[in-house]
Amino acid sequence: MWVFDATPLVYLAKAAQLHLVANLEGQCYVPQEIHTEVVTTGLEAGYTDARRIQQCIESGLFEVITADNSPLESRLQQNPNLSDADVAVLECAGSRDAIAVMDEAYGRTTATVEGIETRGTAYIVLLCAKRGHITVSEARDTIDSMIEAGWYCAPDLYTKLVRKLEAFDQ
Repeated sequence: MWVFDATPLVYLAKAAQLHLVANLEGQCYVPQEIHTEVVTTGLEAGYTDARRIQQCIESGLFEVITADNSPLESRLQQNPNLSDADVAVLECAGSRDAIAVMDEAYGRTTATVEGIETRGTAYIVLLCAKRGHITVSEARDTIDSMIEAGWYCAPDLYTKLVRKLEAFDQ
């Protein structure tokens, strides 16, 4: 199971590559807080990526879920560096023994401390290329499109991603 934060949803949608998550094993979830932040607010603002995400939810690619008011959620809410959306992603992943898909370093560090497995947006793209769901060229185009749309990727990480993709071609 996979629980998605806003950034992976938005940038895969901006690159028109949300369909890649269909290649993940297990159900893909979007916490209600993320849905409100990304879809509801995004549609009101006229963002096309919000409509793409909404279409994927309507088609069943993602299921919208709510947090469970668990002790984990209570503990995470006490952290002033986590947004309500971050708390929801981590709580939903933790309570369902799912993987939190998020790019933010602080959220990922918090997840590690809480014993929650994380993956980032780039992982999904690389995994799909490695498994042959997309070509290496398509994977690189996806990463480049996300960067052009505003997704932050440090230069050293970009270099590592390109090297991994090149290794898949050999």
